[in-house]
Amino acid sequence: MKNVVLTILMLCGLSAHAITKINGAGASFPYPIYSKWFSEYSKLNKDVQFDYQAIGSGGGIRQLIKQTVDFGASDAPMKDKDIKKAAWPVKHIPTVLGAVAIAYNLKGITRSIKLDGETLSAIFLGQITKWNDEKIQTLNKGLKLPAKDILVVRRADGSGTTAIFSDYLSTVSKNWEDKVGRGKSLRWPTGIGAKGNSGVTGAVKQNDGAIGYIELAYAIKNKLSVVSLKNKAGEYKLPTVQGVSLAAQNVDASKGLTTSIVDASGKGVYPIAAFTYILLPVHQGENLKFVKEFLNWALTKGQNYAPALHYAPLPNKFAKEVLKQIK
Repeated sequence: MKNVVLTILMLCGLSAHAITKINGAGASFPYPIYSKWFSEYSKLNKDVQFDYQAIGSGGGIRQLIKQTVDFGASDAPMKDKDIKKAAWPVKHIPTVLGAVAIAYNLKGITRSIKLDGETLSAIFLGQITKWNDEKIQTLNKGLKLPAKDILVVRRADGSGTTAIFSDYLSTVSKNWEDKVGRGKSLRWPTGIGAKGNSGVTGAVKQNDGAIGYIELAYAIKNKLSVVSLKNKAGEYKLPTVQGVSLAAQNVDASKGLTTSIVDASGKGVYPIAAFTYILLPVHQGENLKFVKEFLNWALTKGQNYAPALHYAPLPNKFAKEVLKQIK
């Protein structure tokens, strides 16, 4: 009996010591799918646990450079100046695709509002300040819009979602490109700031007349109305998994894994779509092997979880090229 007890204690002790904890930090945009992946993967690999902090892409890059995490996560590729600060080379591993939805809160309006890029740009520049502005009303004939002030809600932290949104606005609006431009952190001409996708979601939800940009899963989960946005083909499209997949259908991995797909050509395309990335340091660290094993699972079997959470899986051919980068 004594030997049995000792054996059980030894097994318990070995089990406790065998658990590997992986730390990551960064983008809040993919947090819903990453949370699902970490949970499902740990069920299959009980000796591996993940701790992921959704502190925004800028925060993830800073933590990676400070070497406080095993991997970072960002919706925007790292700038050259940040890559030079890292102690090791950093690989950008695309994991899924997502949509940046334009969410709004306008009481009494039940039909989806239509906007084009120039009008959306003018709203976030503070040049259109009322919901019944002539430019918005012209795009929404037959819909009586209220003479209510527009409250712009944007990110207060360094954000990959901001980088995707401003990339789109700069692509479709010279006015925006000249006055504000692209980036994770911007000099916003108007609006109030909120932290993370969850912060912007909450601010839009709480304020009648508000409009903000958030990852699609946050809009759906919180039952927020979203804009039907004009694409390059002249169609007004709501953000959907199908619309995001169509935006990436012609992506060529041989031209790099960090290609912008905003304002992509083609029918059915939703125009604010993007890849999101795991930032993988290239070194001989003990935990790197476990991160790579997780990524191999996430880019194969893990892709099956994406559509239910409103993300688009990577195109098959593209995913095969990404897997080669993980080896």
